[in-house]
Amino acid sequence: MSRIPVAVPDTALSVAGVTDYIQALLEQDPQLSRVWVMGEVSSASDRGGHIFFTLQDPEATAAIQAVVWRSQRQKLTTLPAAGEQVILLGQIRVYPARGQYQLSTLQLLPAGAGLQALKRRQLYERLAAEGVFDEALKRPLPTYPQRLAVVTSAQAAAWGDIQRTLQQRQPGLSVVLSPAIVQGVQAPRSIAQAIERVCQATQAELLIVARGGGAREDLDAFDDEQVVRAIATCPLPVVTGIGHERDETLADLAADVCAHTPTAAAECAVPHITSLWADHAARRQAVSSALQSAVQMHYEDVADWRRRLEQLHLDRQLAQERQRLTWQKQQLRQLIQHRLQAAQQHCQYLAQTVQTLDPDSVLKRGYAVVRAEGDRVIGQADQVTVGQQLQVQLGQGSLTVEVKQRSP
Repeated sequence: MSRIPVAVPDTALSVAGVTDYIQALLEQDPQLSRVWVMGEVSSASDRGGHIFFTLQDPEATAAIQAVVWRSQRQKLTTLPAAGEQVILLGQIRVYPARGQYQLSTLQLLPAGAGLQALKRRQLYERLAAEGVFDEALKRPLPTYPQRLAVVTSAQAAAWGDIQRTLQQRQPGLSVVLSPAIVQGVQAPRSIAQAIERVCQATQAELLIVARGGGAREDLDAFDDEQVVRAIATCPLPVVTGIGHERDETLADLAADVCAHTPTAAAECAVPHITSLWADHAARRQAVSSALQSAVQMHYEDVADWRRRLEQLHLDRQLAQERQRLTWQKQQLRQLIQHRLQAAQQHCQYLAQTVQTLDPDSVLKRGYAVVRAEGDRVIGQADQVTVGQQLQVQLGQGSLTVEVKQRSP
């Protein structure tokens, strides 16, 4: 397909030419050379004595950049501060290098607290009364998380900063992105829905809610009640990394840990692998030192007991005890022999006594035993009657006799 040639007019302007034209229109307009503007200071920063700030109209969602030059500071009634409502007298100036226009401040008068700051303070007081920001509700972060979830814009530099930081600190860590719009009217609902998706659909152990730096009004979504409640009710520990170090949103107050920037949030979420290795090495060294100390202590105890044993002269004590036992053995043996001899002599005495008292021995000496019927021994004459037969036992043999006569 052939293209139709387009003729370039001779009146075409360069970029600088367009910028010069716009600058001439704005800066030479008498209405804009000295104009009073009322608005709310949404952000302010001091750079080398110059104050750059944003003047915002909350009702019309419009904003304009403004500057207080260092030479003008002493002439102002008040200095711009974030959240303050002011009335500004200034001049429209164009910055050609960036193609931007801004208000060069000639005078600044206070006009009361800004609407946005007032709404934020009222929301803070209401949520604080409910206990949303209580320190007692803050949960500790997991020491070694294995799976993280991140809520931020997929196109934002914050997501790249978080990925790069996590990759440096713990390569291979599982990270899930729940994308959200982080600026504008749709941002609060989008962020709350992204947090809800994390709670329902992932197995994450920790949530990072992040947004890169910008003007203070760019962070208004994180002062929205939807976002604050979503963070406060999230079942996972939440780390916020929103804006710059100087920025603080209500979402930061509701989070378990506020790291202010995306990179700092990633650093808070997981320990560095080198730190983990150093901790591991330190623990190994501590265990090794403890074992060495314990072994050394036991060695010293053994040496002490050895010295005590040597001081006791056990070999000498054993020899003395052996000699004592030998002497007691001899004494016991002598005692037993003595008692045995005494017992034998006593047995001989008893045998002789028994032999002496033996009736047979008595009978052998000429005595006799007279028994009546029933083997009853007769010891007196009146125990028998005349004509009664008796049995007489002699030393050898026995006699049967009849009583012929008895004498008392």
